[in-house]
Amino acid sequence: MSLSIFWRLVLTSLVIITVMGGVNLYALFQLRQLTAMSTQMASYHYPAVESAKRLLGSLYAQLNSEKKFLATKDRTFFTNLSEEVEEFQRILQELRGQESSARGLTLLQETGELLKDRLRLLDTTFQPATRSAHPTIPDYESKRDSLMDRMSFALQNYIDLHEARVSVGVTESRASAAQAEAVTEQLVLVALVFGLGLAGVASYTILRPLRELQGHIKQIGQGNFGTSLQITAPAELRELVDSVNRMGQKLQEIDDIKTEFLAHVSHELRTPMASIQEGTNLLLDEIPGPLVPEQRMTLRIMADSSKRLMHLIATILDLSKMEAGMMEYRFVPVDLQKIVDISINKIRLLADSKHVQLVVEPPPQRAWIKADAARLEQVLDNLLSNALKFSPEGGVVKVHLKPDRQAGVLEVSVSDTGPGIAPEDLPHIFERFYQGRTKVKQTAGSGLGLALAKKVVEAHGGRIWIESEKGKGATVRFILRLTKPEAKGEP
Repeated sequence: MSLSIFWRLVLTSLVIITVMGGVNLYALFQLRQLTAMSTQMASYHYPAVESAKRLLGSLYAQLNSEKKFLATKDRTFFTNLSEEVEEFQRILQELRGQESSARGLTLLQETGELLKDRLRLLDTTFQPATRSAHPTIPDYESKRDSLMDRMSFALQNYIDLHEARVSVGVTESRASAAQAEAVTEQLVLVALVFGLGLAGVASYTILRPLRELQGHIKQIGQGNFGTSLQITAPAELRELVDSVNRMGQKLQEIDDIKTEFLAHVSHELRTPMASIQEGTNLLLDEIPGPLVPEQRMTLRIMADSSKRLMHLIATILDLSKMEAGMMEYRFVPVDLQKIVDISINKIRLLADSKHVQLVVEPPPQRAWIKADAARLEQVLDNLLSNALKFSPEGGVVKVHLKPDRQAGVLEVSVSDTGPGIAPEDLPHIFERFYQGRTKVKQTAGSGLGLALAKKVVEAHGGRIWIESEKGKGATVRFILRLTKPEAKGEP
């Protein structure tokens, strides 16, 4: 089942949003990890290091107060020593409650044990009854300094432990941040490419049938009604395609009716028109009796009009036969130069009356083509007639034959110095009854000559086209395949 345009756009948007949402979730997860690491360092490791440094400072303060007490015998310093010991115990207890690592707890436990030994040494040395300023235990200072050094060493190891963890955390944070940045960039790039690709596919599946439909409508505009467009398209476009196909079929039916009507009418008119033309010629020959000048002029006008009408009828019948595939051609090797001379001679008097110069540029040597001479003569008659019709007085009509032996083709061109063809008319110039926007005074046309010429040239396996610029004349070109003359033909 083909999805509609609406659902294609909706699903494409949802997929793109999902992909971009996944990228954002990954970036948010990495950001939360970095935030957790930063929070751990700020709320755990840094306070632990600061508390341990305060304990070290307290040790040095205790030692300083004790030395001052021994030196001055002032009991105030001993009180200060007791207060500093109590503060040391309080901070150490808080630090042990916050510590979560086994190694850190071991160091703090060791520090607590050493503190107890230190307090026992103080109580033993300085008797509570006298609080003498002179130590009573031999080697007191060396034992005290040993305990103090061991406590300092344990606290320093504790500080080093947390600082090492801070350093590792910073390194891991930087590595994680760099990795997250690189992965996020790659994911964004992949999501962008994927989104653009998906949008391109969705657009292509919508625009492709539209372009095909546009081309089909253009063909209908050029008169090709017979073919139906069969494409896979969304539901909305499918209805439009069906409507266009029905329109083409209806136009084809109308065109068939028109062609049949024209052929029938042309065939029915041919016999009475032939009688009218023959009767007019008898009168001009004065068979029934002499004519006065006014009568002769009237009869000549009637003869010319009936001749043009007979030519139009013959052209319509020929086109009808060609479109029905009933036109018979007799292909034999012919010298195109001879056909050109015949057609030129037909319009020479008319060209002289308009003071239009006829120029023929023959090929260096005779060019033979396999063709129906009568039909090609009909093509050249139409092209030369058009060129002469649109050429102003004093203009030039040129016929140029240009064989290309290497490509095996002969190019024939008929050019004039008339007003040219408007660019908007060129795509339709070979359509039946199309006469374009360029009008010539006192010149009537049927718009069938170029349509017939195109049919004949294509039946010969050739191609015909027009080159023109507004105000610079027009050139009709067609190409046919070269051949060799028959053995019994002309040399």
